[in-house]
Amino acid sequence: MSMCTWGFSPAQRYKKKAEEKEELFQNLLGQIAEQFSRVFKINELKTEVANHLAMLEKKVELEGLKVVEIEKCKRDIKKMREEMAARSSRTNCPCKYSFLDENKRPAPRRDVPSYPKYMLSQETIEALRKPTFDVWLWEPNEMLSCLEHMYHDLGLVKDFNINPITLKRWLLCIHDNYRNNPFHNFRHCFCVTQMMYSMISLCSLQEKFSQIDILILMTAAVCHDLDHPGYNNTYQINARTELAVRYNDISPLENHHCAVAFQIISQPEFNIFSNVDQDQFKQIRQGIITLILATDMARHAEILDSFKEKMENFDYTNEEHMTCLKMVLIKCCDISNEVRPMEVAEPWVDCLLEEYFMQSDREKSEGLPVAPFMDRDKVTKPTAQIGFLKFVLIPMFETVTKLFPEVEEVMLQPLWESRDHYEGLKQIDDAMKESPPGPTQVWAWDRSCLQGTDPRNNPLKGAHTSPCRDLPSLGKEFAWVTRSKTF
Repeated sequence: MSMCTWGFSPAQRYKKKAEEKEELFQNLLGQIAEQFSRVFKINELKTEVANHLAMLEKKVELEGLKVVEIEKCKRDIKKMREEMAARSSRTNCPCKYSFLDENKRPAPRRDVPSYPKYMLSQETIEALRKPTFDVWLWEPNEMLSCLEHMYHDLGLVKDFNINPITLKRWLLCIHDNYRNNPFHNFRHCFCVTQMMYSMISLCSLQEKFSQIDILILMTAAVCHDLDHPGYNNTYQINARTELAVRYNDISPLENHHCAVAFQIISQPEFNIFSNVDQDQFKQIRQGIITLILATDMARHAEILDSFKEKMENFDYTNEEHMTCLKMVLIKCCDISNEVRPMEVAEPWVDCLLEEYFMQSDREKSEGLPVAPFMDRDKVTKPTAQIGFLKFVLIPMFETVTKLFPEVEEVMLQPLWESRDHYEGLKQIDDAMKESPPGPTQVWAWDRSCLQGTDPRNNPLKGAHTSPCRDLPSLGKEFAWVTRSKTF
């Protein structure tokens, strides 16, 4: 018995002990409750920490992927310039791909996410918006960077949620699927797309077309001659090539360009349309196909006549009118070289004639019909250009000028000057055919031509421009005795 309960009655002692037990029990309950509370707090803390760790792990994973991509890109960049220069020429005809064979699909360089980046100066950015842009000054990676800039500048990357890395891969794949032809090559693709970009700027087309239409115009320009074999539709049909058989002699090349374009797009790593919905994709696909098929020159008169009819009462809200306008715009860009300054335009004529001569030589060797304008023994540079300018280019641009008056000074005026230039050269040709000069006169003709004067005070009177102002491709070969072979 404790001293503190000594002197208490048994009942009091019992009550006192009961109170002590109750207090002890309450203390024990409090301790248990506190332990449970701590356990719950720990669980909450664990959950919070776990969630935070999961977020960190996801972030690390994403950052890790970026690092891997960057390192991979750096490794590829070291090899890119040499590989671009060393890429082998693809000269087999009729086409690189046989779509009957499922194993032959366009799958170039899946592992390359980028190309050597060219940083565009402000001067280049401004020049890129003009038809006077000199397309001969740029290396492939620089042209790719310019194309990439166009898609960003027009708001296409933002509006259609195009992955910038996918855009780079797609552009590089496009480059890889243009052959090294004299004319129908990647530089021609860039040339056509840059002219489209300049027309969008010059004519304020973003105020008249939807962004989907702008995307269609630009992408059709990029893809319009993919895997061109260097031999035109006439050859394909006459030679009964695989392409002609496949497409029943109906625009075989243009159908092939469309097929290759969407073979590329069908691969996820090149699909710049992956974030558009199904209805938008159908609209984009149909629009691109329509425009690429419109570049078949066999349809030129049909398309231009249709456009002229609609010009009488052109309606920007009429879908048929707008589709026809887009077809005419891509046609203008496709054959717009003569819109550029003479020093930029004239080398393209040499390239085109070289490709024509390759075809006509092959046609002769295979016993196929040869078009006179492609025969090296019949055509000259002036005769090749005058008819094309007078009956194709100028009438088409004059029609477009009625809708967009700003085109006249920037694009139509250079065409008139180019026509005068080649008509002046033809007059020289005709004069020399009438009285072929002797050796001394040949040298005098050549020298005076390069100086812009005529020793016979002839026949260029009234020409708007000096007919011999820029003839780097002629030089001493301007002599009579070698004329037919030089051109």
